[in-house]
Amino acid sequence: MSRVVVTGLGLVTSLGNDLASSWEKLCQGKSGVSEITAYDTSQHRVHFGAEVATFDPTLYLDRKEVRRNDPYEQLAIATAKQALAQAKLQIDDDNAEDIGVYVGSGIGGLVTLHDQFKVLHEKGPDRISPFFINMMIIDGAPGIVSIMIGAKGPNWAAVSACATSGNTVGEAWETIRRG
Repeated sequence: MSRVVVTGLGLVTSLGNDLASSWEKLCQGKSGVSEITAYDTSQHRVHFGAEVATFDPTLYLDRKEVRRNDPYEQLAIATAKQALAQAKLQIDDDNAEDIGVYVGSGIGGLVTLHDQFKVLHEKGPDRISPFFINMMIIDGAPGIVSIMIGAKGPNWAAVSACATSGNTVGEAWETIRRG
């Protein structure tokens, strides 16, 4: 196989929670950068960032799953479901083993790491979430996405700083190209 084609995209960005709204604002020249509201920045020199402030994970996960997945995993699930919908791809027993999940992230569940570190110091080790590791490691995102969408093919995670997205897309492309 010499050609690989992208048939579906999913986006959750600081401009919008899907491809259409993100693209529209991008074409209008809007910036997704604004004052950070997720935490207190008063002791930081920089107070601006590109937050994903209006994302609602309950559009993609039930409340129990929201609690069990770090925000980076929630974003991966949302964008995967959007991409599948745009591609009109149905995963079933006939094709599940042919569908893989490749996810790249500069860092895994940083929110979970922060929250559980606080729990450890304030309440002790017995109060750490039993989902801590799954919510924190990079492999958690492609793993939970595969489970949520029913994909049983290759499952891969990348962490390579600024090259992460290129490495992830490249590995997925190579896997598809090799058949």
